[in-house]
Amino acid sequence: MLYRTLQQLQEPAVATLFLMKAVVITRLGGPEVLEAGDVPEPTPGPGEELVRVEAGGVNFADTMAASGGYPGTPKPPLVAGREFSGTRVSSGERVMGYTQWGAFAESVAARSALLWPVPMGWSAPEGAAFPVNFFTAYFAYWKAGLLEDSKGARVLIHAAAGGVGTAAVQIGKLLGAEMYGTSSSDEKLSRVQKLGLQHPINYKKQDYEVAIRELTNGEGVDVVFEMLGGEHVLKSVRCLRDFGRVIVYGTAT
Repeated sequence: MLYRTLQQLQEPAVATLFLMKAVVITRLGGPEVLEAGDVPEPTPGPGEELVRVEAGGVNFADTMAASGGYPGTPKPPLVAGREFSGTRVSSGERVMGYTQWGAFAESVAARSALLWPVPMGWSAPEGAAFPVNFFTAYFAYWKAGLLEDSKGARVLIHAAAGGVGTAAVQIGKLLGAEMYGTSSSDEKLSRVQKLGLQHPINYKKQDYEVAIRELTNGEGVDVVFEMLGGEHVLKSVRCLRDFGRVIVYGTAT
């Protein structure tokens, strides 16, 4: 039944459809709306290539897409998943990549510009876990103007124990940034400190706005990486020193 529903969305086929296994968002809701089923193998369009998927990365955006909270996501049914690693069919090269949806399947038709070689020695899961988190963190530093001159720059990273947060900490360590990170537990913060976080803030024990003022002698930070949304946007602005920036990349709350 699942395959028939998806097939009805296709234009009448003139050739035999090859089927593949995929994780499908069947309707809007929680994890219960995800089902494994047979769907037509994708046909690459202009600027796209077919990749045999070996692993997929799960992100908060995937849960938002399933619940209907991610802008631009088509109505169900659709194949879930945004980041992946696998083998480029045309060349046999191991690649990792990003797509708006369709990654949690045996094959994905991905834009060539959004495919990158998997570094030597990396496993398929390591490659699949890289694109969303690390490129988001990298672009946040770029948007903040810190890729060239970040040594000593004060950076507040919300949800420092999350995917993008841990990536931002690792990149910040390489860049020489002074990092302040928020999280809900000391255990999580302890793990992130091992990655290079210098100033952990448990927001359940202390208001992070107050903590930042205390830790910076009232000066504030140069940049805030903000993905909480709501009231936290203005709170983050109040954490800034003069001419600081808030880089917003999500609205989790």
